[in-house]
Amino acid sequence: MEKLTIAEIIKHIKSRRTFHAVASDYSFTLKIERYEPYVCAAIHDGHQFRRELWDNCLHSEYDRWYEEDPCTKEFVKSHPIVLAGCDSRFEYDLNRDPGQAVFEEAWGKQLWKTPLSTSAKRKSLQKHAAFYEITHTLVAELEEIFGAAVIYDMHSYNWRRWDREVPVINLGTKNIDNDRFGSMVENWRSELAQLKLPKVTEITSNINDTFYGNGYFLKYNTENFKNTLVLATEVKKIYCDEHRQILFPEVIYALERQLAEKITAHAGLFRKTYIE
Repeated sequence: MEKLTIAEIIKHIKSRRTFHAVASDYSFTLKIERYEPYVCAAIHDGHQFRRELWDNCLHSEYDRWYEEDPCTKEFVKSHPIVLAGCDSRFEYDLNRDPGQAVFEEAWGKQLWKTPLSTSAKRKSLQKHAAFYEITHTLVAELEEIFGAAVIYDMHSYNWRRWDREVPVINLGTKNIDNDRFGSMVENWRSELAQLKLPKVTEITSNINDTFYGNGYFLKYNTENFKNTLVLATEVKKIYCDEHRQILFPEVIYALERQLAEKITAHAGLFRKTYIE
């Protein structure tokens, strides 16, 4: 892995070079082993929190971890194109538009002891903007090469706060072209229902059950790239104890190994259906 500026990453993508880099401000990573018509994204994987914000933050380190999506990059690390956030969504949320990306309140609790300065907000929003500049460049290049692309937008969610049974996998599809891509959505849902995981007796895979695909990352790519399907895929946090902040490596490993096969197969079907 190398450290590259935003300009250098853009130049590499437009030159169709393969590389594995962290942004020079350490806000995200991008790996391109080869150019394929699919991307795996883990935009809430990050836990970094800028040092200058620590003393002003009312949420604990655990509070932040609880609302992040730990290990979602790990789930998809074997795929040829992986884009992942390094910073906590409590600094700026990549799944919200720039006007809402820097929180004042987070999950019903005031976030800052004193309001952030304009310069502190600007620093965070510059990283948000850079991430989307890279996202736009990458997806535009893939559409130019292949004509269409699919993005596996990986997330996780806390399930103990729900007062009903919730699915192990939820797909949010309200903001995609379901008339065009509905068969791809159903195939993806069906494949995920066949996962076999330690500690989980039954795998349920539903559409728009807990979340609806209203995130900015999905909306941005769907609105800017009419031939790109974004599959907002939420994994119930059965791979950790969300109350004790303990990860279950055997479940994480099983997810990563099986997603290595299932994403590859689904992306191959997408390619045959919409590209070849």
